[in-house]
Amino acid sequence: MIQINQKSIRVGYTSAILCAILVGSISTASKPVLVNTNPIMYGALVYLLAALSSVPLSYKVKGFQVKARDWPLVLAITISGSILAPTLFFTGLEQTTASDTAILSNSEMIFTVLFALIFFKEKLKLRGYLAVVLVLTGVFIVTTNLQFSDFLDLKKQGNLLIILSMALWALDNNISKIAAHRVDISRLVQLKGLIGGSVLLIFALAIKIPLGITEWEIPNLLLVGLVGFGIALYLFLHSLRRIGTVKTMLIYSTGTVFGLLFASIFLHEKIGTYQIPAIALMLTGIYLVTKENHTVEKVHQD
Repeated sequence: MIQINQKSIRVGYTSAILCAILVGSISTASKPVLVNTNPIMYGALVYLLAALSSVPLSYKVKGFQVKARDWPLVLAITISGSILAPTLFFTGLEQTTASDTAILSNSEMIFTVLFALIFFKEKLKLRGYLAVVLVLTGVFIVTTNLQFSDFLDLKKQGNLLIILSMALWALDNNISKIAAHRVDISRLVQLKGLIGGSVLLIFALAIKIPLGITEWEIPNLLLVGLVGFGIALYLFLHSLRRIGTVKTMLIYSTGTVFGLLFASIFLHEKIGTYQIPAIALMLTGIYLVTKENHTVEKVHQD
């Protein structure tokens, strides 16, 4: 185990918060586009744009900087996080509502934390586990407002696809933590977007899926691809490398809060009665986790 310097910790927390802000708009921005665009084609375009967003960040990186032993990691996170997960996610979003999608997207945090604690041996102190409980409680209240409907009905195919995509992204998150120590982060974003987007595009063209993007939907596509996935992924990987999977996901879960704020400001939707104290719970949990001593597993790069 090695101690992380305070500047690196601050960068990790800042990156996680900015990432949460950016991803908060993905479901809302994507839903209108999926009316005319096939989910596979949309996923291909989004990830190719994500790869494009990393070009200014990776221009100083000479070559691919990926050793032979690291390609299995790159391919694993590309297949799970850039091919299978977005295909299931956008297909599910097409079949369900944006609000249900935002609710079910919180399962990514649960899957990620469980995978990190059980399979990847990430550890927290007692205060950290208390933070997990507080944040999960806050997420649950924020997303349901204690009004339970049928959004968890697994007979709804769209909802089931969203949950499956979150499990795949959770696996991607944990493997990405390892990869981010071995491969330049901007290059990792570029490879994930380029390989994943290209595979989806080739498949979409092979089965003759039309482009289906109108000029009015281009701003939404650019927002989701360049910012919601590209820049957000870059920030997310920086956070994983600096503060670990569990702490990153705790902060990342506040995307639900930002989603509520965006909906209130731009769509004039009301914030529920129970959601304000729930947000306070989440912020308390995040405060607790930021007070933990930070250590990360040393990753050998020989």
